[in-house]
Amino acid sequence: MLQTPYYLIDKSGLLRNLEKIAYVRERSGAKALLALKCFATWCVFDFMRDYMDGTTSSSLNEVRLGHERFGKETHAYSVAYADYEIDEVISHADKIIFNSISQLERFADKSTGIVRGLRLNPQVSSSSFDLADPARPFSRLGEWDVAKVERIMDRISGFMIHNNCENADFDLFDRMLGDIEAKFGSLLKQAEWVSLGGGIHFTGEDYPLDRFADRLKAFSETYGVQVYLEPGEASITKSTTLETTVLDTLFNGKNLAIVDASIEAHMLDLLIYRESAKVSPNEGDHPYMICGKSCLAGDIFGEFRFPNELKTGDRVSIQDAAGYTMVKKNWFNGVKMPAIAMKELDGTIVPVREFTYQDYEQSLS
Repeated sequence: MLQTPYYLIDKSGLLRNLEKIAYVRERSGAKALLALKCFATWCVFDFMRDYMDGTTSSSLNEVRLGHERFGKETHAYSVAYADYEIDEVISHADKIIFNSISQLERFADKSTGIVRGLRLNPQVSSSSFDLADPARPFSRLGEWDVAKVERIMDRISGFMIHNNCENADFDLFDRMLGDIEAKFGSLLKQAEWVSLGGGIHFTGEDYPLDRFADRLKAFSETYGVQVYLEPGEASITKSTTLETTVLDTLFNGKNLAIVDASIEAHMLDLLIYRESAKVSPNEGDHPYMICGKSCLAGDIFGEFRFPNELKTGDRVSIQDAAGYTMVKKNWFNGVKMPAIAMKELDGTIVPVREFTYQDYEQSLS
């Protein structure tokens, strides 16, 4: 038995998402790039590769990982490239997307031999969190002035537009795409390709895939562009659990159970966005607050119900633990880093990577 804590990636869960992505690609003609900022666990890239067209990145390390481990088409984007990294970024990428006109101009000579694009900011998004809103006031993410962009169209061939955030509402997606067309239509007609970014939860249950694919195809035909999607969460949602073990139980007005994992170290987005983890089935006569083992007072996964009283040694499986977890995990408190394992399609569990004291030591100096 693999020692907890560990992330367990279920290939059958991945497959459900990947088959929907493949369907949208086929029906719409859009290409799909895995967003490495959300999920970069390359042990399953071989499995995902047959259903996707490549990767998109937010840093030099990500673009190199995408190029070397995933292959196929590799898009490089960064909020800002440094002088010392631009040559290596270009060496690993098929397309480079600049966040600003000033960055495009700064690296114009170095990037002449690669397909170039620019990020546009339509100044509207679906985000309900100011922290994650790319269209927030004074946003640094992309250009919005059509006249300014017109002047550099001879240097680029496409655009990246990312303004969907956890958007499971097709009608909202449709309206926001219409807003993009109204604002940037003159620019889109001059482009060869357009990435609509990620944050579109089109692999969720009951999402109208046919309407979505047909809208993408119509957009592509109207402007004569190759459409790209950058699914992150949509690629891996409901595919992975964080397997934990109860280490202790207490009562302090509520029943508490401490597990051998931590939201601060292992599921950081729960802390950042003040969200609760998911435990399934979350029903029964015994309520517990599931707590992490770090010294942070607010290291709490959430409150859940169980069919039996929890005791030391019991397993608690934290659901939907793939996105923005393994890419953000850290060594806070020196808490044991979760291992990574895969559940094959036949149900076999295969350990992939365990982390040791040496990994902790070498992350410091």
